[in-house]
Amino acid sequence: GAGERGTYVFSFVMPARYTRATLPEPVDARVHILEVPERLMAARRYSGTWSESRYRAQEAALLQAVAQAGLKTTGQPTFARYNSPFSLWFLRRNEVLIEITSGP
Repeated sequence: GAGERGTYVFSFVMPARYTRATLPEPVDARVHILEVPERLMAARRYSGTWSESRYRAQEAALLQAVAQAGLKTTGQPTFARYNSPFSLWFLRRNEVLIEITSGP
């Protein structure tokens, strides 16, 4: 996601077999390891290249589905991209995510 002007914030999810103590220490001072508590997320998966307009359309569809299901959310939607930029566009996996706080 966007950070300070002209910068971006990237997050990586590590497999459960790792703990904070077993992850290697970053060699770049700009890299920070943060432990994020487990949370429940709603996701809408889509394929293809990433664009602002495609993201916004998928975000709107996710928020509509969440509202129709009677779920309560917190925070802002975010996106996840799972593939290398060198992956073929039709094989790329993207998701729009939002945290769920309660259900019907």
